[in-house]
Parts: sequence; C-alpha cells; structure tokens
Amino acid sequence: MKIAFFSDIHANLPALETVLADIDAQNPDAVYCLGDLVGYATQPNEVVELIKSRRIPTIAGNYDEGIGLANGECGCAYKTDLDKDLGVQSIAYTDSVITPEHRQYLRMLPRHIRLEFQNPNLNLMLVHGSPRKINEYLFDDRPEASLLRIIRDAHTDVLLFGHTHKPYHRVLAYEEAGQTRYCHAINLGSVGKPKDGNPQAGYVLLHLNENTSTTDAQSLQVEFRRVDYDVEKAALAIEASSLPNDFAQMLRTGGK
Repeated sequence: MKIAFFSDIHANLPALETVLADIDAQNPDAVYCLGDLVGYATQPNEVVELIKSRRIPTIAGNYDEGIGLANGECGCAYKTDLDKDLGVQSIAYTDSVITPEHRQYLRMLPRHIRLEFQNPNLNLMLVHGSPRKINEYLFDDRPEASLLRIIRDAHTDVLLFGHTHKPYHRVLAYEEAGQTRYCHAINLGSVGKPKDGNPQAGYVLLHLNENTSTTDAQSLQVEFRRVDYDVEKAALAIEASSLPNDFAQMLRTGGK
C-alpha cells in the first residue's frame, strides 16, 4: 500500500497543483492533508476549493483554526517583533479575502485522524503540530526521550505531522515485553512555504506491506518527494497584493 501525505500549503495554489499532479502520477491508494491550507499567500479560497473538490481527508492546522474561528490569531510562535508584525498582516489579509463558505469549512475540520491497519498490525496518527497541541513544534532536534514519550502517550506507532515546514524521519526504539520495538516520527515538510532552504514543494509517500512491523525499523519505507513548481508565479502574486513582500522572498529562498 502506498499513501500520500502533505501539509502546510499556505494559500500557495501553484505549489498545491504541482504536488497533486505528482501525487496522481505516483498512483497512491490514499491521500491525506495535515492542515494549514491558508495564510501567507494570495489564494486561500482557491486552495480550500481544490482540496474540497478532490475530497481529500484533511485535518485542521493552527492557521486554519484561527481563520475558521475568526479570532485574529494563528497560534504561531514569533521570534522577533518583525515576525509578529508580518504574521498580523498575514492574518488580516486572509481574514479579509476568505469566503464565509470556506471559513465554515476550516472551522469544521477535525484535529486528528487515526489509521489502524490489521495487516500489517500498525497504527498511524495524523496531527498538525503534535498530539498534545495543534501548534506545538516538533523539531528534528527534539530530545529522543521527549519525542518517544509523545508518540507512546498517543498510543500510535507512526506519528505524521507538519507545522515546522522542515521534513524529517526519526526512528525511535523502545522495549516492550522484553522485545525491542520501533516507532516513527515523520514530519512532512511543506507544500507551499518550505523553511529548509529548498524552495521546492514537498510531501511524503509512505510504503506499507504485509511485512511492515514495529519490530523491524527498516520495514516502513518513507519517501520524501520534492517537486519544482512556478515559485515566481506565486511570489509575484504576493508582491502584487497587500501582503508583505517578505513572504515572496521566503518562497524564492525556501525560507532562508
């Protein structure tokens, strides 16, 4: 079985269209979206409509929740006053253009999705930030004991998430009934606003088969895919809008 997962589109329609075309070419058995459809770019309505039209199971991101509830907050962590000011402008812009129908859609998205397989005997949990908080950042340098505790407390074998916009896969070992077992933390990266210095849109293909097991760390195959899209088209649209030009430059540099 092959399953596609993507996250953090952030109103970047050219990136989403390209990712979906690449996903279609891979012919997966299922597709899931882990939230943050809106914010920072110019086409939140078009992104929501495309996700809806494709009937892709989707969970809420922190940005979706803020716009859905119209509370003027995205639950983002800002390091500087400039970052905070840019974030305020992004929220205001998105609030001003989102349609009532699409705001309602964002407001009704679930917080998580669980996938439980009988063969292989494996549980997956899809969240945006973490199982504990929609806006918690699980970076790749999280101490192993802390990350393992979060996954084990969520009663899952594979935790898939986004929010940091930086892709990674960590395998964590633990002992159960005298046997070494493994769980997986998989950050999908970002479709529409990468922050790892690579401007390409990113998503994950997860490969499962009857031999996939928590006792074999290598039996779960995680494929990180990056695809070129028309970055300049998305950047120029931002520069032609009332959004800060900083967001356009972030697309061009992959957040660096």
